[in-house]
Amino acid sequence: MTELSPQLEDRFRFRAACSELQTQSLLRRRLTLDSPQGTSVRLGTETLLNFCSNDYLDLANDPRLVAALKAGADQYGVGAGASALVCGRSRAHEELEQQVAHFTGRDRALLFCSGYMANLAVGASGLVGARDLMVEDRLNHASLIDAARISGAHLRRYRHCDADGAARLIHSSPERKLVLTDGVFSMDGDLAPVSRLAQLCHETGALLVVDDAHGLGVIGNQGGGVLELTGADQIDVPVLMGTFGKAVGTAGAFIAGPDDIIEYLYQSARTYIYTTAPPPALAHATGCALNLIAAEPERRQQLSNLIACFRAGAGQLGLPLLISDTPIQPLILGCPRAAVELSTRLRAAGILATAVRPPTVPASLSRLRITITAGHSVDNIEFLLEQLARLLKAEQKK
Repeated sequence: MTELSPQLEDRFRFRAACSELQTQSLLRRRLTLDSPQGTSVRLGTETLLNFCSNDYLDLANDPRLVAALKAGADQYGVGAGASALVCGRSRAHEELEQQVAHFTGRDRALLFCSGYMANLAVGASGLVGARDLMVEDRLNHASLIDAARISGAHLRRYRHCDADGAARLIHSSPERKLVLTDGVFSMDGDLAPVSRLAQLCHETGALLVVDDAHGLGVIGNQGGGVLELTGADQIDVPVLMGTFGKAVGTAGAFIAGPDDIIEYLYQSARTYIYTTAPPPALAHATGCALNLIAAEPERRQQLSNLIACFRAGAGQLGLPLLISDTPIQPLILGCPRAAVELSTRLRAAGILATAVRPPTVPASLSRLRITITAGHSVDNIEFLLEQLARLLKAEQKK
């Protein structure tokens, strides 16, 4: 292993910074799976019950999606070969954009390689500038915060889910205003007050942007997410972002909305223009996944039942969960070391549930971000609850 020169280390402190993270129980270690994504995964010689995946509908390894990906590769090859504005946009991309628009009830959709890139597009498109205002929930995903930062607009953040706080910030500025919020908050699992924010934006002429990455496919009778649940149309929420890497089971993302907004982003969003288009085979498989989500509502019902089962059992045990009716079930442990230790002990018991620590959440709210999927069984849930009760009881006796 080649070491950096002492001069570079003194200047940039790479090793020292990582050593400090290790001391604070904040150093991250990547897991390497030797199996497909699913409710049970293999890491080397370990087989673990997986309670930290965002594969909420258990579609990532569905044989029909695997077959669709293979069929897409047979038809379109592997790589897109160029930006969508050059020659990288295939018929599979066009069809998926049309399908997403129909699924979300929007005029048009634009595809991106990731949710991060889709959210950055809002800031990297010239939509707002230095004299404008971007108002955000304090717990928004990092990509929405970064979108505001790269836009050059003034960023103001309101207390979590506080629509009145958002109103005060919006009314404080006469310039062009964007209000940005997660639909389902990725760490807490609760829902944004979308209806109130939409009303507020309508009254003030602000533009509402909702990132429903964790709601799409999971929430609503048709899987339309938070906007279906609240009845918000594209007049209420002109810019809707969603991802395919969670409930949809593939990868990539989209922005959907009125024709004029999508055309503008198509012409100006830097994260769309200056990157190779997503693999066309993946777009083909994603279209298959959206069809399955629409055709199999029992997946959402199964997921809802399992969430209720987990929360009922956790309530009986007095586990310190945040309030959430979504697959995201945060178990608050109070400090990074406690979260890491419980995660390690669960793994020894055959359960994978990773610790979430700063900078993702405040140190005092370090947690296990437990996620339930439609592929879990009641027995899986009961086993998780048994192990949590056993390990937390043992910790209390120390």
